[in-house]
Amino acid sequence: MPGVNQEAVETSRRLRIAERRGTSNTSSKVSPGAGRIFIFPPVKVHGKTKSGQVLRFAWRFLLYNIRRMLSPLPFSFYERNTVDVARALLGMRLVRWYQQTRLSGIIIEAEAYRGEEDLACHARSGYTRRTRVMYGPPGRAYVYFTYGMHWMLNVVTEREGFPAAVLIRAVQVVEGQSVVAERRAGAPPHHWADGPAKLCQAFAIDGSLNSADLTTPESGLWIEPGTPFADSEILSGPRVGINRVPEPWRSIPWRFRVDAHRGASI
Repeated sequence: MPGVNQEAVETSRRLRIAERRGTSNTSSKVSPGAGRIFIFPPVKVHGKTKSGQVLRFAWRFLLYNIRRMLSPLPFSFYERNTVDVARALLGMRLVRWYQQTRLSGIIIEAEAYRGEEDLACHARSGYTRRTRVMYGPPGRAYVYFTYGMHWMLNVVTEREGFPAAVLIRAVQVVEGQSVVAERRAGAPPHHWADGPAKLCQAFAIDGSLNSADLTTPESGLWIEPGTPFADSEILSGPRVGINRVPEPWRSIPWRFRVDAHRGASI
Protein backbone atom coordinates (compact mmCIF):
# COMPACT_ATOMS: atom_id res chain seq x y z
CA MET A 1 0.00 0.00 0.00
CA PRO A 2 1.58 3.34 -1.01
CA GLY A 3 2.65 5.54 1.89
CA VAL A 4 2.54 2.76 4.52
CA ASN A 5 5.62 1.43 6.31
CA GLN A 6 5.10 -2.30 5.68
CA GLU A 7 7.49 -3.30 8.46
CA ALA A 8 5.49 -1.30 10.99
CA VAL A 9 2.24 -2.84 9.77
CA GLU A 10 3.66 -6.35 10.10
CA THR A 11 5.02 -5.61 13.58
CA SER A 12 1.63 -4.31 14.69
CA ARG A 13 -0.07 -7.42 13.28
CA ARG A 14 2.32 -9.72 15.16
CA LEU A 15 1.76 -7.81 18.39
CA ARG A 16 -1.98 -8.34 18.05
CA ILE A 17 -1.51 -12.08 17.53
CA ALA A 18 0.96 -12.31 20.43
CA GLU A 19 -1.38 -10.49 22.80
CA ARG A 20 -4.27 -12.76 21.87
CA ARG A 21 -2.10 -15.85 22.46
CA GLY A 22 -0.53 -14.43 25.60
CA THR A 23 3.01 -14.81 24.15
CA SER A 24 4.05 -11.21 23.75
CA ASN A 25 7.40 -10.25 25.28
CA THR A 26 6.18 -6.73 25.86
CA SER A 27 4.74 -5.80 29.24
CA SER A 28 2.69 -2.90 30.51
CA LYS A 29 0.58 -2.05 33.51
CA VAL A 30 -3.07 -2.42 32.58
CA SER A 31 -5.48 -0.25 34.55
CA PRO A 32 -8.60 -1.78 36.15
CA GLY A 33 -10.78 0.11 33.69
CA ALA A 34 -9.21 -1.63 30.74
CA GLY A 35 -10.70 -5.02 31.62
CA ARG A 36 -9.53 -7.49 29.00
CA ILE A 37 -9.12 -4.99 26.19
CA PHE A 38 -5.56 -4.37 25.00
CA ILE A 39 -4.50 -1.04 23.55
CA PHE A 40 -1.90 -1.64 20.86
CA PRO A 41 0.79 0.81 19.66
CA PRO A 42 -0.30 2.90 16.69
CA VAL A 43 0.70 1.91 13.17
CA LYS A 44 3.37 4.24 11.84
CA VAL A 45 2.11 5.76 8.63
CA HIS A 46 4.45 7.87 6.53
CA GLY A 47 3.89 10.17 3.60
CA LYS A 48 0.94 12.23 2.50
CA THR A 49 -0.77 9.82 0.13
CA LYS A 50 -4.53 9.49 0.28
CA SER A 51 -4.35 5.87 1.45
CA GLY A 52 -2.01 6.83 4.29
CA GLN A 53 -4.34 9.59 5.43
CA VAL A 54 -7.32 7.21 5.41
CA LEU A 55 -5.42 4.65 7.49
CA ARG A 56 -4.31 7.32 9.96
CA PHE A 57 -7.88 8.56 10.35
CA ALA A 58 -9.28 5.04 10.80
CA TRP A 59 -6.71 4.18 13.47
CA ARG A 60 -7.31 7.39 15.42
CA PHE A 61 -11.07 6.90 15.18
CA LEU A 62 -10.72 3.36 16.58
CA LEU A 63 -8.55 4.52 19.50
CA TYR A 64 -10.94 7.39 20.22
CA ASN A 65 -13.89 5.04 20.51
CA ILE A 66 -11.99 2.54 22.67
CA ARG A 67 -10.94 5.28 25.08
CA ARG A 68 -14.47 6.70 25.08
CA MET A 69 -15.91 3.29 25.92
CA LEU A 70 -13.49 2.76 28.80
CA SER A 71 -13.64 6.27 30.26
CA PRO A 72 -16.00 6.88 33.20
CA LEU A 73 -18.84 9.36 32.83
CA PRO A 74 -17.48 12.87 33.45
CA PHE A 75 -18.20 15.23 36.33
CA SER A 76 -20.52 17.26 34.07
CA PHE A 77 -22.86 14.26 33.63
CA TYR A 78 -23.79 14.41 37.32
CA GLU A 79 -23.85 18.19 37.70
CA ARG A 80 -27.44 18.39 36.39
CA ASN A 81 -30.98 18.15 37.66
CA THR A 82 -31.24 14.93 39.66
CA VAL A 83 -34.38 13.72 37.90
CA ASP A 84 -32.66 14.11 34.52
CA VAL A 85 -29.61 12.22 35.78
CA ALA A 86 -31.75 9.36 37.12
CA ARG A 87 -33.37 8.93 33.71
CA ALA A 88 -30.05 9.28 31.86
CA LEU A 89 -28.35 6.63 34.01
CA LEU A 90 -30.53 3.88 32.54
CA GLY A 91 -28.40 2.03 30.02
CA MET A 92 -25.12 3.19 31.54
CA ARG A 93 -22.65 0.62 32.90
CA LEU A 94 -21.86 0.36 36.61
CA VAL A 95 -18.34 -1.04 37.09
CA ARG A 96 -16.67 -2.46 40.20
CA TRP A 97 -13.01 -3.53 40.31
CA TYR A 98 -12.97 -6.30 42.92
CA GLN A 99 -10.22 -8.82 43.69
CA GLN A 100 -8.53 -8.24 40.33
CA THR A 101 -11.83 -8.86 38.55
CA ARG A 102 -14.00 -6.43 36.63
CA LEU A 103 -17.68 -6.69 37.59
CA SER A 104 -20.18 -4.66 35.62
CA GLY A 105 -23.88 -4.32 34.98
CA ILE A 106 -26.24 -2.23 32.87
CA ILE A 107 -28.30 0.10 35.05
CA ILE A 108 -32.00 -0.68 34.57
CA GLU A 109 -33.67 1.04 37.52
CA ALA A 110 -32.97 4.26 39.46
CA GLU A 111 -34.72 6.76 41.74
CA ALA A 112 -34.15 10.49 42.24
CA TYR A 113 -34.02 12.20 45.67
CA ARG A 114 -33.70 15.96 45.54
CA GLY A 115 -33.17 18.61 48.20
CA GLU A 116 -34.19 19.22 51.80
CA GLU A 117 -37.78 19.92 50.73
CA ASP A 118 -38.11 16.35 49.37
CA LEU A 119 -39.52 14.59 52.43
CA ALA A 120 -38.44 11.19 51.10
CA CYS A 121 -34.82 12.38 50.88
CA HIS A 122 -32.30 11.81 53.67
CA ALA A 123 -31.46 15.51 53.48
CA ARG A 124 -34.91 16.45 54.79
CA SER A 125 -33.25 16.75 58.22
CA GLY A 126 -30.47 18.93 56.87
CA TYR A 127 -26.71 18.49 57.02
CA THR A 128 -25.69 15.57 59.25
CA ARG A 129 -22.78 13.20 59.55
CA ARG A 130 -24.73 10.71 57.45
CA THR A 131 -25.78 13.12 54.70
CA ARG A 132 -22.60 15.19 54.40
CA VAL A 133 -21.64 13.33 51.20
CA MET A 134 -24.90 14.46 49.59
CA TYR A 135 -23.86 18.07 50.13
CA GLY A 136 -20.49 17.46 48.51
CA PRO A 137 -19.39 17.50 44.88
CA PRO A 138 -21.43 15.58 42.29
CA GLY A 139 -20.15 12.31 40.90
CA ARG A 140 -19.47 10.80 44.33
CA ALA A 141 -20.89 7.60 45.79
CA TYR A 142 -23.26 7.98 48.72
CA VAL A 143 -23.34 4.54 50.37
CA TYR A 144 -25.46 4.08 53.49
CA PHE A 145 -26.51 1.22 55.77
CA THR A 146 -30.19 0.48 56.32
CA TYR A 147 -32.37 -1.94 58.31
CA GLY A 148 -29.23 -3.00 60.19
CA MET A 149 -28.20 -5.33 57.37
CA HIS A 150 -28.17 -3.76 53.88
CA TRP A 151 -25.96 -1.31 51.99
CA MET A 152 -27.43 1.03 49.37
CA LEU A 153 -25.57 2.78 46.53
CA ASN A 154 -26.46 6.33 45.48
CA VAL A 155 -24.84 8.77 43.08
CA VAL A 156 -24.51 12.40 44.25
CA THR A 157 -25.84 14.97 41.78
CA GLU A 158 -26.26 18.70 41.12
CA ARG A 159 -24.09 21.52 42.43
CA GLU A 160 -21.98 21.20 45.57
CA GLY A 161 -23.93 22.38 48.61
CA PHE A 162 -27.30 21.21 47.27
CA PRO A 163 -28.17 17.76 48.68
CA ALA A 164 -29.36 15.40 45.97
CA ALA A 165 -28.66 11.85 44.82
CA VAL A 166 -29.86 9.00 42.64
CA LEU A 167 -30.42 5.57 44.20
CA ILE A 168 -29.27 2.76 41.88
CA ARG A 169 -31.98 0.16 42.32
CA ALA A 170 -31.06 -2.56 39.82
CA VAL A 171 -28.57 -3.61 37.17
CA GLN A 172 -28.29 -6.44 34.67
CA VAL A 173 -24.95 -8.16 35.29
CA VAL A 174 -22.84 -8.44 32.13
CA GLU A 175 -19.28 -8.99 33.43
CA GLY A 176 -17.80 -10.98 36.30
CA GLN A 177 -20.69 -13.41 36.45
CA SER A 178 -18.69 -16.12 38.25
CA VAL A 179 -17.78 -13.75 41.10
CA VAL A 180 -21.31 -12.38 41.32
CA ALA A 181 -22.77 -15.90 41.35
CA GLU A 182 -20.54 -16.80 44.29
CA ARG A 183 -21.44 -13.65 46.22
CA ARG A 184 -25.15 -14.20 45.53
CA ALA A 185 -25.01 -17.92 46.24
CA GLY A 186 -28.25 -19.70 45.47
CA ALA A 187 -29.85 -16.81 43.58
CA PRO A 188 -30.73 -17.28 39.89
CA PRO A 189 -29.06 -14.83 37.48
CA HIS A 190 -32.17 -12.69 37.01
CA HIS A 191 -32.21 -12.07 40.78
CA TRP A 192 -28.50 -11.31 41.19
CA ALA A 193 -28.92 -7.54 41.25
CA ASP A 194 -32.63 -6.76 40.87
CA GLY A 195 -32.79 -4.67 44.04
CA PRO A 196 -30.54 -2.07 45.68
CA ALA A 197 -29.41 -4.34 48.54
CA LYS A 198 -28.85 -7.30 46.20
CA LEU A 199 -26.84 -5.06 43.89
CA CYS A 200 -24.49 -4.00 46.69
CA GLN A 201 -24.04 -7.58 47.84
CA ALA A 202 -23.34 -8.77 44.29
CA PHE A 203 -20.78 -6.04 43.59
CA ALA A 204 -19.13 -5.96 47.04
CA ILE A 205 -20.23 -2.38 47.71
CA ASP A 206 -20.15 -1.28 51.34
CA GLY A 207 -19.39 1.71 53.56
CA SER A 208 -15.73 1.72 52.57
CA LEU A 209 -16.86 3.16 49.22
CA ASN A 210 -18.86 6.01 50.71
CA SER A 211 -17.69 9.24 49.05
CA ALA A 212 -15.77 7.32 46.34
CA ASP A 213 -15.12 9.35 43.19
CA LEU A 214 -17.18 7.73 40.43
CA THR A 215 -15.41 9.67 37.68
CA THR A 216 -12.16 7.69 37.94
CA PRO A 217 -11.32 3.94 37.94
CA GLU A 218 -8.83 4.60 40.72
CA SER A 219 -11.69 4.49 43.24
CA GLY A 220 -12.59 0.91 42.31
CA LEU A 221 -16.17 1.95 41.53
CA TRP A 222 -17.28 4.01 38.55
CA ILE A 223 -19.91 4.34 35.80
CA GLU A 224 -19.09 4.10 32.10
CA PRO A 225 -21.08 5.28 29.08
CA GLY A 226 -23.51 2.74 27.70
CA THR A 227 -26.39 2.66 25.23
CA PRO A 228 -29.30 4.85 26.39
CA PHE A 229 -32.78 3.38 26.25
CA ALA A 230 -35.47 5.03 24.15
CA ASP A 231 -38.32 6.82 25.91
CA SER A 232 -40.68 4.06 24.75
CA GLU A 233 -38.64 1.54 26.77
CA ILE A 234 -38.76 3.48 30.04
CA LEU A 235 -41.46 3.42 32.72
CA SER A 236 -41.73 5.99 35.51
CA GLY A 237 -43.68 5.96 38.75
CA PRO A 238 -43.60 6.58 42.52
CA ARG A 239 -40.51 5.69 44.49
CA VAL A 240 -40.41 2.49 46.52
CA GLY A 241 -40.76 2.12 50.30
CA ILE A 242 -41.95 5.62 51.20
CA ASN A 243 -45.60 4.95 52.07
CA ARG A 244 -45.43 7.11 55.22
CA VAL A 245 -44.10 10.15 53.36
CA PRO A 246 -46.75 12.85 52.76
CA GLU A 247 -47.85 14.01 49.34
CA PRO A 248 -46.79 15.11 46.84
CA TRP A 249 -43.52 13.34 47.62
CA ARG A 250 -45.08 9.92 48.08
CA SER A 251 -46.51 9.82 44.56
CA ILE A 252 -44.08 11.96 42.58
CA PRO A 253 -42.88 9.85 39.58
CA TRP A 254 -39.13 9.95 40.20
CA ARG A 255 -38.51 6.24 39.81
CA PHE A 256 -37.33 5.15 36.36
CA ARG A 257 -36.98 1.58 35.13
CA VAL A 258 -36.64 -0.35 31.91
CA ASP A 259 -39.86 -1.95 30.72
CA ALA A 260 -39.03 -5.67 30.82
CA HIS A 261 -41.31 -6.26 27.85
CA ARG A 262 -39.64 -3.65 25.66
CA GLY A 263 -35.98 -3.80 26.72
CA ALA A 264 -34.47 -6.27 24.25
CA SER A 265 -31.97 -7.85 26.63
CA ILE A 266 -33.75 -7.30 29.93
